[in-house]
Amino acid sequence: MSLRSWLTGCLTPAGRGRGGRQRSLASIVGQILGSVARGRLSALPFAVALWDGSELPAATATKGPVVTASVRAVPYLLRQPNELGLARAWVTGALDLDGDLEDVLVHRDRFASVSLSLCDRARVAAAGVRIMGPAVLLRAPVVDSEARIIGRLHSVHRDRAAVGHHYELPAAFYRLLLGPTVVYSCAYFERPDETLKRAQRRKLEVICRKLQLRTGDRLLDIGCGWGSLVMHAAAEHGVRAVGVTASVEQAIEASARIRQAGLTGRCEVRAADYREVNDGPYDAIASVGMYEHVGRDQLTNYTAAVAALLRPGGAFLNHGIARLSPGPTHDRTFIRRFVFPDGDLHPVTDVLHALEAAGLEIRDVESLREHYPLTLRHWAANLDRSRERAVQLVGAERERIWRLYLIASALAFERGELSVFQVLTTRPGARHRLPLSRGRTLARDRPPGLPARASTHQAQPPSITAATGRASDRPDRSPPATRRSQ
Repeated sequence: MSLRSWLTGCLTPAGRGRGGRQRSLASIVGQILGSVARGRLSALPFAVALWDGSELPAATATKGPVVTASVRAVPYLLRQPNELGLARAWVTGALDLDGDLEDVLVHRDRFASVSLSLCDRARVAAAGVRIMGPAVLLRAPVVDSEARIIGRLHSVHRDRAAVGHHYELPAAFYRLLLGPTVVYSCAYFERPDETLKRAQRRKLEVICRKLQLRTGDRLLDIGCGWGSLVMHAAAEHGVRAVGVTASVEQAIEASARIRQAGLTGRCEVRAADYREVNDGPYDAIASVGMYEHVGRDQLTNYTAAVAALLRPGGAFLNHGIARLSPGPTHDRTFIRRFVFPDGDLHPVTDVLHALEAAGLEIRDVESLREHYPLTLRHWAANLDRSRERAVQLVGAERERIWRLYLIASALAFERGELSVFQVLTTRPGARHRLPLSRGRTLARDRPPGLPARASTHQAQPPSITAATGRASDRPDRSPPATRRSQ
């Protein structure tokens, strides 16, 4: 087929309709979506409003979300007609939404097979030129908030840059988002309607109890964030705690919090990579929400480094996200480009094998999957309540990134695509002091303000379906503290 014949075949169906009338862009896009989705999108679950004034209606007359697309979205989608193109268009505001973001994201699986062939792209480009002029074909602007990380993968230098992309934001933004505990990891809820502050305090205490901390112990917190765990362990358990973070901003803020709490000399936070720690041995080590940055190829090096810093008989707790279903093997994703560059999620079995390869004995594995959507929805509600302030602190693009990231992540945990595990191990060589019952351990010596409970062995909040009033895979998404009456 000649180039002229190919172009004619691509462009003619989208050119003139019956009676010589020019077809609207909505009809063209609707035709393309219908042809490439193989029947999966026979009816759109939400409306799509395009810049030429045309609209793809939703399947039902019930008022729902309306996705709005400006002409600025075309260059992004023509060059990357996939998740990355959609992400760039969303982050820049070229794609926007009138309605609830989750009401759109909950349907994302229906679009998994939708892609634009070269012919489809030519048809959309021709329609855009015809309606809006040749400017639609200009190269899309660079997205300022997209990560651009260079260097050898998972080198100390590159890892520090990757961590900085996500964490080198004003501390005031994270206080707004995370609440007073400033803990950026899955909380531990006793009830779905519990406050985030209490659930995060419980999580810190759970970690300390699993590690069986005693007065005078040395604790190392790898990826310590803003220092909440080292502060809690020093204040409530009398340990000498050291936290390390690859983020300079985190280290500065954590050190200020330690001084304000009067814990100087009892705990400290250093700006350092875990591979730069050389003052072992430690009686206990925790790594909370950090190993996701390590990379699958580096897992055995990571666990070997931890084991070398741990005294014989010492305990190590690794808390991190794991995949329960296969994920993308490329970096053309929203999460990799905008949220966690070089981040890598893998099955918990990979972590277990790496721990055993380092000579550590696995003592306990606990899934907290049902706890993370509750945590994420609290964070999303905090962001929603203070959206204008968030934009002032980090800019409009970053605020849109976080809005999409939090809701999409909550859905992934609810659907069983992702989970989060606490894996407790010990280093052989001395008699450890860990009891066999996690429940008996955590029932003793609760920190002030935490209610008694029969056992913390149960990962799922016992009344989660009763509290939401339904047992579907999409529970009430309003955070417990702000949930509307049904």
